[in-house]
Amino acid sequence: MKIIINNSIMVPIYEQIIDQIKKQIRDGELKENDILPSVRVLSKELKISALTVKKAYDNLEAEGYTVTVHGKGTYVAAVNPALLLEEQKKELEADLEQAIMKGRRCGISDEEIRTLFELIMEE
Repeated sequence: MKIIINNSIMVPIYEQIIDQIKKQIRDGELKENDILPSVRVLSKELKISALTVKKAYDNLEAEGYTVTVHGKGTYVAAVNPALLLEEQKKELEADLEQAIMKGRRCGISDEEIRTLFELIMEE
């Protein structure tokens, strides 16, 4: 499992870990019942606090992406592809909403925003 931490962006480290593990699950790089590195191993590997990794793992478990077996480790859970797709759509919707709000704050008309969106979609 490969995780890359970018300290120059404003996204918290635990969220970067969560996002990258989710992506690896979506892309099929991590499959059901694959074991994740232990909290200690991953924290040493990334040179970050074990508490940060634990927070990421706890969030992944709360969202249903992983299952932790006490004394055995954290495993990738069975993920419903339709549910995963719905969550991705929800995240995309929130990102698009932010972009639209930013455009409006900058004085860009809805029509100009639509035109920009269509231009970007053509690429």
